[in-house]
Amino acid sequence: MRCVLALCVALQVPAAGQSTKVEQVAWLAGCWEDSTAQRTVEEQWMAPRGRTMLGAGRTTRGDTLVEYEMVLIREQGGQLAYQAHPSGQPSAVFLSRAVSENEVVFENLQHDFPQRVGYRRDGDSLRAWIEGPRNGQIRRVEFRYRRVACGVNH
Repeated sequence: MRCVLALCVALQVPAAGQSTKVEQVAWLAGCWEDSTAQRTVEEQWMAPRGRTMLGAGRTTRGDTLVEYEMVLIREQGGQLAYQAHPSGQPSAVFLSRAVSENEVVFENLQHDFPQRVGYRRDGDSLRAWIEGPRNGQIRRVEFRYRRVACGVNH
């Protein structure tokens, strides 16, 4: 929990009456990859258009698809909504808790796991994470992406 509290101090929470726009997370656009000998995790984000960003992700082991997810980031009630459609699971919506020029955190405390989804960009690297309670403990899973060319096998 300390990690989340420190994060809230570093991020900007919009003042009352100030709307968060999808363009504030345009830095997420592009293709990102986290690859090890065991698996490859990819995310591809389209640039903002029509007050939305569309993202697709997949995890593969060798030539086998392990899981995939479609995501829509859209403006909703002055916040950003992260609408996730993961393979084999029901859809879930997480609302932006804080947004800055290089970091965003979405939260849904009614969801089982994860309850928070975050992204932080640093140049050509992107750290993503999911976290929340699991078996009575707070669990955090991180992905350390690097920018890659879109549409090219690596």
